[in-house]
Amino acid sequence: MRLLRSIVAAALALLLVPAGQADNIELKFGHVGAPGSLFAMSAEEFAKRANAKLAGKAKVTVFGASQLGKDKELLQKLKLGTVDFALPSTVMSTVADEFGLFEMPYLVKDRDHMARIEKEIFWSKLAPAVGPKGYKILAVWENGFRHITNNSRPVNVPADLKGLKLRTPKGTWRVKMFKTYGANPTPMSFSEVFAALQTGTMDGQENPYAQIYSAKLHEVQKYLSITGHVYTPAYVTVGAKKWAKLPADVRATLEQVAKETQAYVYEQAAKLEIDLLNKIKAGGVQVNNADKQAFIKASDSIYKEFSTSVPGGGDLVSKAQSLGG
Repeated sequence: MRLLRSIVAAALALLLVPAGQADNIELKFGHVGAPGSLFAMSAEEFAKRANAKLAGKAKVTVFGASQLGKDKELLQKLKLGTVDFALPSTVMSTVADEFGLFEMPYLVKDRDHMARIEKEIFWSKLAPAVGPKGYKILAVWENGFRHITNNSRPVNVPADLKGLKLRTPKGTWRVKMFKTYGANPTPMSFSEVFAALQTGTMDGQENPYAQIYSAKLHEVQKYLSITGHVYTPAYVTVGAKKWAKLPADVRATLEQVAKETQAYVYEQAAKLEIDLLNKIKAGGVQVNNADKQAFIKASDSIYKEFSTSVPGGGDLVSKAQSLGG
């Protein structure tokens, strides 16, 4: 009799659980950005908006600063289904060759240009390329325009990079580019960069201001050279198999919110470009404007190699450039 009462009590308790709470879905969003970075701001804003609209059907929780893994680990976990969202950037060029388009130096002029590339090229040519690899991209956000910091000297022209040990992300084309410029590039996970600069294992690195400042890289670097050599998008990415198992209404809400959050991301990124450069200068870092034309001139071989080695690469570059206005 006591057992029967317990069973009845348990059943009643389940009936009293508020609608949607019993099947609440926990969704993990992992990224490599430090607290206060554009990645962190973007992911947290997305989670806030998504959770409000989902109203208990599912909940997005953000884990930054590589808590759930570095870029490649996060991509693997998306496929395994142990992480639900990630925000890869440069590393996507190792998933699908077409993403090397955004590794071409000085290709993207500004965010308006990027918006045209997204509309005319990205969703039809690049996004589908990750499907066979087990991924789906929900939205395009931003990592940003990248600049060079180091502890040896100001970088004005490519020749100033000669011999510098420069950390790069794990993307083939970034390494090729800096080798062409004369540097000694080494791919390294972002979470390892501060220590590498502090100990002198690396002389310098290249990143947007938002990553430089939030990770405190300016505290272990003497020079910042404004090169703007590459604009890197960031991609709200999910594992295709796990994604397909979510309820259709949850998927629709998440995809809609991911795309809507882009405007917030771009707005914050534009503000950070001004605010953080001033803070980096105030921290005692010597800042110079590089000769961008000299870098553009030195980049011809990278474009030629991409056009010949990536199927359709030449057409992608030509189309993107034609949208520059």
